[in-house]
Amino acid sequence: MKHLFAMGTGAVAVLALGAGLALAAPEPDPMTALAGRPAGADPLDPMTALMARPEEGTGGEGNVELGGLPDGPGAEDTFYQCVACHSTEIIKQQRVTDHRWDELWTWMVEKQGMAEPDEETKKVILTYLKTNFSSER
Repeated sequence: MKHLFAMGTGAVAVLALGAGLALAAPEPDPMTALAGRPAGADPLDPMTALMARPEEGTGGEGNVELGGLPDGPGAEDTFYQCVACHSTEIIKQQRVTDHRWDELWTWMVEKQGMAEPDEETKKVILTYLKTNFSSER
């Protein structure tokens, strides 16, 4: 009788576990959630900038003395401000919105410890970045 009771208890446990697994909601498949959406379609997605095609860039090698940044007002200020922390390649691959450039600036100052230049230089650099590396142009 003990043996029969133990087998019955074990069978109930197996059935309960099986029923629980069958009733559990399946995890959403992230690949299915992204289906039909082109890669890089969301400008707030940090991967968008990494997926920009080279032909969408500045259209040339840029100024070799400034790490390949395109010439223009603010290029030199941008070069010296940015290469203190990272290469110009990080800049050149960006294709983010103008608003996102403002957010990135704030993040770099507040969270990454970037030294913030005077207000006029900041405006020159952000204008340069938005002119040359924006998804809006």
